[in-house]
Amino acid sequence: MKNVLFVASECTPFVKTGGLADVIGSLPQSLKQYERMEVRVILPLYDEISEEWRNQMEYLASFNVPLGWRNQEVSIYTLEHNHILYYFIANDYYFTRKGVYGYYDDGERFVFFSRAVVEALAHIDFKPDIFHAHDWQAGMAVALVKIMQPVEHMKTVFTIHNIKYQGVMPLGTYDDFLQLPAEHIGGMEWNGMFNCLKSALFHADKITTVSPSYAEEIKDPYYSEGLHSILLERSADLVGVLNGIDTNEYNPLKDPSIPVKYRSSRARKKSNKIALQEKIGLPIDSEKPLYIIITRLVEQKGLHLVKHILDDFLQEDVQLAILGTGDEEFESFFAEAAHRYPEKLATILTFDEGLARQLYAGADFFVMPSKFEPCGLAQLIALQYKTVPIVRETGGLKDTIHPFNEITGEGNGFSFTNYNAHDLLSVLRYSLTIFNDPFQWSQLLKNVNKSQFSWKDSASDYANLYEEITSIYV
Repeated sequence: MKNVLFVASECTPFVKTGGLADVIGSLPQSLKQYERMEVRVILPLYDEISEEWRNQMEYLASFNVPLGWRNQEVSIYTLEHNHILYYFIANDYYFTRKGVYGYYDDGERFVFFSRAVVEALAHIDFKPDIFHAHDWQAGMAVALVKIMQPVEHMKTVFTIHNIKYQGVMPLGTYDDFLQLPAEHIGGMEWNGMFNCLKSALFHADKITTVSPSYAEEIKDPYYSEGLHSILLERSADLVGVLNGIDTNEYNPLKDPSIPVKYRSSRARKKSNKIALQEKIGLPIDSEKPLYIIITRLVEQKGLHLVKHILDDFLQEDVQLAILGTGDEEFESFFAEAAHRYPEKLATILTFDEGLARQLYAGADFFVMPSKFEPCGLAQLIALQYKTVPIVRETGGLKDTIHPFNEITGEGNGFSFTNYNAHDLLSVLRYSLTIFNDPFQWSQLLKNVNKSQFSWKDSASDYANLYEEITSIYV
């Protein structure tokens, strides 16, 4: 039996701000198919976690956690959900706040969380063989378990979900928070700063990231956010494992959020389009090609490209709906554009999970021209709802969306290579040409219908990695 402990800052269905929560919610569920593997998850107990979940939790233990000169009390609670046991780290000072991230002391909060996780290993009836931490918020936990060795022979895996976010703090944080011997500071310092992500890269036995292409990209200075040299040093221990999605959760045949359930019926999908057009105020026309963008409105998502070509694209006989929140620059631009093109553009400046699913269900095309994208889940969700993705060839987008070829009939979407607005406009116009060709459109939709990105293959890759690391590393 192999025991695996996942350490992360968010997890569906308890608390979610992005794709990390989907991964932590889904991957352990897929790994439990392996009879000789038990996976558990440990998370902060945020104020955001609802009373519905809190009422199901059981108290396990309390203890003090030193953080430099401070002593903070921690309580551990447990909850079993879908046959997975979850541990929650409770502390009023750090986690009883509105929201999950965005505080001036986020670095301190998650160094504390990492230290609390390490101390908690003495209080839970579970001795991990694999300690699998995710993103910078859990990065220090990898370093601390290597230094403190709370469980004999335990091996560590660290997954980079987005290298842009690293948990960087002044170097004095090392002495202030950790009070470790000076010999360990080299493994945690980067460019004169204390860096949680780098600490994990230095100490982990294996490093994974969320797609094979992203694993290669982050060795390049353009994508690495300054960490390419250590990733090149650790390249033998770096592997890309493509994320999947929960195909039961994202299933248009069962989704309670959408008006008309369907598997692959075009007529039923058009019914969803009509309902969506009515809801968001676009002219009702089931034959009109509908493009959607569902995203955080930030530069990473390629929105400068969209801004540059929007007027040209909306000269075509199309509709476009944009859902999301983010930078003021993009919110203002797309809101103003919707006033100029009321018959063609709907801008919804919020995030609503139910409406997002209605957009996936009603649209013909999903546009995701990201500047970089470690994996991306939205394009996989679009495929589940039989909506054709249009992406830039980067990271997981390159690994999952293959450009349609009229000659061979292969491909499940459209893509462009260079981060260039005119290339985006060109591929958008090409997608419209295919949409208007019944034979080619039918072939493309057949390919989309066959595209499957469940967690099954990815879980197998992780199971093999765990087997390898426990048999090779001694």
